[in-house]
Amino acid sequence: MTSVLFVTDAWRPQINGVMRTLEHTIQALERIGIRSEVLGPDGFTTLPCPTYPDIRLALTTRRRLSRMIAEADCAHVHIATEGPLGLLAGSARRRHGQTYTTSYHTRFPEYIAARAPVPVAPLYAWLRRFHNRGSGCMVATESLHSDLAGRGFRNLMRWPRGVDTDLFRPMAETGLFADLPRPIWLNVGRVAVEKNLPAFLGLDLPGTKVVVGDGPHLPQLRRRYPQTRFVGAKSGAELARHYAAADVFVFPSRTDTFGMVMLEALAAGLPVAAFPVMGPRDVIAHGRTGMLSEDLGAAALAARDLSRAECRTVAESRGWSACTEQFVQNLSRAEPATVA
Repeated sequence: MTSVLFVTDAWRPQINGVMRTLEHTIQALERIGIRSEVLGPDGFTTLPCPTYPDIRLALTTRRRLSRMIAEADCAHVHIATEGPLGLLAGSARRRHGQTYTTSYHTRFPEYIAARAPVPVAPLYAWLRRFHNRGSGCMVATESLHSDLAGRGFRNLMRWPRGVDTDLFRPMAETGLFADLPRPIWLNVGRVAVEKNLPAFLGLDLPGTKVVVGDGPHLPQLRRRYPQTRFVGAKSGAELARHYAAADVFVFPSRTDTFGMVMLEALAAGLPVAAFPVMGPRDVIAHGRTGMLSEDLGAAALAARDLSRAECRTVAESRGWSACTEQFVQNLSRAEPATVA
């Protein structure tokens, strides 16, 4: 394979796991001589996503998107999201008898159910039909693979996630949090309802809770939890410093398929406290790199005693090169597309 086109509804200036996964994968592909192109919302007129205006939904037509895919002239098309661009790209490829692969990053049925009283079964039926029409659907973890297989998803392939251990690393001095009571309990990610942040922010813990990120739930949570330090979105070296300066990373989400922020925390030598659900179960070694419990407060307190050096050691085996090699292997062995 010499080239791949990524079609994604999640792209710059968004900051989320999908966008960051694609960025790291593209960089790793370039290092092994594979050209990458991206079709994202930044090239189209967009509208704000309902309930989440920071996410922009592209407005276009199948004909225009089909033409843009052809102009990219890539050997393979990978559809990363199930938004307007992903749906139209899949339709365009099928119309011309062309194959593509997909990936399942986000548990949209659960995300929607967190905002509105809707059943998840019809949403999964729709997602199943979309992904089964591709040549293969890539998932990050064994837990997600098992869950989707049980729901009738076919041609599932593992595509693990990695971490930049050069950027995210332990640091002796960061210059952060000197004015705050310790310990520092950190969370990084979108400040949105599906992240279940009140389960963290409502805990009775000593020290200071710090939240790094932005999102639609931020104003409400600032008012509700005035003792929490909300520092906004961070990236690059600045984000790495926040991880390194904290004592425990608390991950209260019950809906994430993976949670790349947990790997970034481990790379900085930061143990993790989380619920024993999909995502944390696949990333965290209980009692070694974090604590998993339905009592999140007890897990957070216990995680303080874990070895930061051990967290770093585990993260060092999770580089992006190996993840990208698996991605390329998946493209090469994708089965012929079938219709759900």
